Amino acid sequence: MEVSSVQNLCKHLIFCAIQRCRMSDELCRISIVLKLCPEFNPPLVRISVSDTGVGCNLKEFEALRYATNPISASKFDGVITITTTGISDNEIHTFSLNINETISSGRLTKLSSISKCGAKFSGTEAVLSTAESLNDLQSDISLFLHKMSMVKLPTVAVELLVDSLGVRGSQLQSCVLAVDCSPLPSSATNIERLKSGLEEYVLKHGNRLENFCQLCFSTAEHLKVGTGMAKRSGTSQSKRQMMEAVVVISETSEPAFPACCRPSGKRTEVFFFKDFTPCSIPQPSLDALTSIKWKDYGLTLKRITDQDDIALLEWENLPPNFHIDIALHSYHKEYPFAGNRQADKTFTRKALKLALDELKETNDKALLSSHALKICNYAPDLAKTIAGLVLSSCDINFKKECFSVLGLQCQKLEASGLENCIKDKILSAIGSNDRKAQRTREPAAILFQNECFQLDFQDEDYEDGEEMFSSLKL
Repeated sequence: MEVSSVQNLCKHLIFCAIQRCRMSDELCRISIVLKLCPEFNPPLVRISVSDTGVGCNLKEFEALRYATNPISASKFDGVITITTTGISDNEIHTFSLNINETISSGRLTKLSSISKCGAKFSGTEAVLSTAESLNDLQSDISLFLHKMSMVKLPTVAVELLVDSLGVRGSQLQSCVLAVDCSPLPSSATNIERLKSGLEEYVLKHGNRLENFCQLCFSTAEHLKVGTGMAKRSGTSQSKRQMMEAVVVISETSEPAFPACCRPSGKRTEVFFFKDFTPCSIPQPSLDALTSIKWKDYGLTLKRITDQDDIALLEWENLPPNFHIDIALHSYHKEYPFAGNRQADKTFTRKALKLALDELKETNDKALLSSHALKICNYAPDLAKTIAGLVLSSCDINFKKECFSVLGLQCQKLEASGLENCIKDKILSAIGSNDRKAQRTREPAAILFQNECFQLDFQDEDYEDGEEMFSSLKL
């Protein structure tokens, strides 16, 4: 793997720490410490990434390369000090790794070892020094951890410690993934945790507010959510790979305060996670986004852009104050440290389509197809016409049956109430038919059919449709 900056190297070290914690059966902690060393000229920042997971497998670093250039070479010498021990090891081992070294034999050097004196523990620490700006590193890593908190690892706590004055604890920022505003049971699945994390991100308008925005959302129940999951088939390793997708739709009033405004505006943010770590969306998954038949969900995709490792979808016809957020997560149930895996186009598309279909199925009037939306435009006029026919009829029995179907009482009926009720029935029928999957779509049922009333054309009073309408005295 090749990294092009110290920031990307730090993210890779955090990624490796997460996987070591995933392989542990115990509660784990990951600590990222940034310490300013002003005694050097130029001042250096010491970066430490440590974890209490299983011991480090040095093969993790065998393929690591640093893409040096004149600017980066002056800020980082490519040397990483690795200290590690396994639960069954009697010693703590230290190595020096130079990821700028092209000759394999010169990359890794074994340093001193320290006896554990019979203690039983495991963990790894990777340390490097750079002349990068402390503020830039802190901002970049903070944003990375903010995104990572969305997957809500249940047994891993992550903290960021910043020492800007050479005294530890002078500035502290902490991000604990196992504790959040909406705690989940230990039995919660990964997709349930991803769903909860994306909901919280939306309720905070995508920024790092401590609390949900009560001006726009009182509870998460105001959000429309769909989830989908696909298993990758093929080789034995691929069978362990899963793809999860979560789609959240929110609709708010016009933002009253700057804090309520989303940095992305009305564009949809698509977050991609690989093995519980945020990363840039791979090209196959990006292609999957463009292959979705968005018109089946009433949307027209205008363009896709990439910003800060987040894909942004821009729509042509998104309703006012209507926002869509998407999270995709590709992970392995058992993490193999070798290989560079990416979810393919079909794999991602399947999970995302399942999430969109579930959201559409469980929320009335949400994500109606472009065709259904066109039909809905005729509903008000059609409802007005039908209401006029019913109210103008002199046939009392006919009126009573119409009122019964609509769940209304004749004596309390107003023209506007009847019209709105008929319109809602029409829209409900259109939505119900549109939500059926294309492969199983059947003709729509009788528009006003319900459990307590079915219009039977075999009835002696209404032998057929023609007799029914001829009985109206208009």
